[in-house]
Amino acid sequence: MAEPRTAVNRAVLAVTGGVLLLSGAWSAGMRTAPVERLTARLSSVPGMGWVLPPADGSVLLDRSGLAALRAHGWWTPAVIAVGSLVTALLTWWFLGQLRLRVRSRLRLAASGGVLRTQALEEALTRRAASVDGVARARVRLHTRRRRLRAYVHVWLEPDTTPLAVLDALTAVGTEAEAAVAPHALTTRLRLGHRTHRMPHVR
Repeated sequence: MAEPRTAVNRAVLAVTGGVLLLSGAWSAGMRTAPVERLTARLSSVPGMGWVLPPADGSVLLDRSGLAALRAHGWWTPAVIAVGSLVTALLTWWFLGQLRLRVRSRLRLAASGGVLRTQALEEALTRRAASVDGVARARVRLHTRRRRLRAYVHVWLEPDTTPLAVLDALTAVGTEAEAAVAPHALTTRLRLGHRTHRMPHVR
């Protein structure tokens, strides 16, 4: 099941891409018959005359129009404010997507107990790879405050079904949760198959 952040990111990217695609097509002045019929109907609605694509050779904002906008006192502050806000939002979104892998030491529940995240990654990788039917495994840990997130990527043997290894891999995640207490651990499992290598005849 996709994480909420992943779903939101995909939705935002899809909406942004659709808006940019439609805006680019509109500004390019699409001349297909369906588009012309649609724009003709929309332009007949009061207040919707702006939906007509620009004529060939025209510009969205000529020099005289830009000069008229700059003559208003609110134009320059508005452009700066909107540009700064968009830049800040995009920067915040970009930094939120960075998955910083911190090679830190985790303090455990036992007095003086410390666990290196790199050692835990290696142990979980070996443990997952030892499951019958698993050809290869890779585990990556990401830490944030007292929360850990384990990304487990497992490649199965060609004749192994996901259901055959799911219980054993779930047990690996349960063991990891107990090992990192009192930290909270969330495990994200990704399954794939190792493909058969076809022999090449020369």
